[in-house]
Amino acid sequence: MDLPATKAPSNPYGPSPLRRPDSIRRTTTLDTDWPEGIGKPMRMRGRGRDLVTLASGETRLLGDDTTEIIANPLREIMTIKTIRGSEAAQSMVGHRGGGHLRSLIAQLLPAEHENTSPMHLLLDDFSGASLVAGWAWSRWHGDWIQRIREEFESNPEARAAQVRKMEGICTGFAPGSTALNPDGTSVQSSQSATIVPPLPNPEDDLSWHPLNQQEGVGMRRARRTDVWFESGKIGIDVGFQDSSTSPDGGVNRVAIHEYQLSAVADAETFQLISIEVDPRVLPYRECPGASPRAKYMEGVDLRGFRLDVLDKLPGALGCTHLNDVLRSMADIPNLAKDLRATLAKG
Repeated sequence: MDLPATKAPSNPYGPSPLRRPDSIRRTTTLDTDWPEGIGKPMRMRGRGRDLVTLASGETRLLGDDTTEIIANPLREIMTIKTIRGSEAAQSMVGHRGGGHLRSLIAQLLPAEHENTSPMHLLLDDFSGASLVAGWAWSRWHGDWIQRIREEFESNPEARAAQVRKMEGICTGFAPGSTALNPDGTSVQSSQSATIVPPLPNPEDDLSWHPLNQQEGVGMRRARRTDVWFESGKIGIDVGFQDSSTSPDGGVNRVAIHEYQLSAVADAETFQLISIEVDPRVLPYRECPGASPRAKYMEGVDLRGFRLDVLDKLPGALGCTHLNDVLRSMADIPNLAKDLRATLAKG
């Protein structure tokens, strides 16, 4: 039987690694703030970039996408702007973050879904990022939970969402977890969080797309995916972080989730050959228990990961945020194809 660690992991990875020669790097960020204050609509601004780095050091920009969503406290989309397909995207207004919304994105924007563009990842990621975004308020206000509940007092549905039972939804909240109250709700007062340094590598101005300067209370979901070819296989390196601004100011942020992942896939079939997950920062000591189970995905075609991850790592077998990391690996086959085509052109 797997035994939980004695404490939550608190070991930030640090700046992103230098870009490899003949590789492609995708970086995305979803930055959330609350222009009207706590308990009011959230504004989520997304940006995603695909950049090929040639062996000569030259770069090729393949994608630079943006999105902006304003959503109410129930995570229902109120307004949406996208760099492409804006008219079709308007049909997302009124829909709430979750599995249904992800299916709707595929229906409304089939080309983005098929091409797994940065814009598609930003839209797909709204569901998960909006779920955790409100945690940023905990860095600024010790009574944040009570303040949010007071804002929701007139809205029973929103109020119920703040006290929903979490037992069984993931490894961290498996029955008997120290992260659970007796009634099955989460123990929000004892979540672990860690100061993390900036993501860009100080030796590489192009290690990330330009990042927004967040003022006041703000949350960021950041992703980095590196893909390259080696010995007839695809090399993969992935970074994932959920972090907030801090009232202490400065460039450092406070993270509640951070994963690093390395993997190898077949360059022709896109089957996952091997995977290793390194949980760097997580809120509860039980959370890392999901990481070794990522190996359940070995042998699976990356192109089906968005659905297969949910089938193979449901409920307490997986971690909500690790599953989000793994789902995004469905983008790797198209990134590999784009890299191969760019290298062929020189």
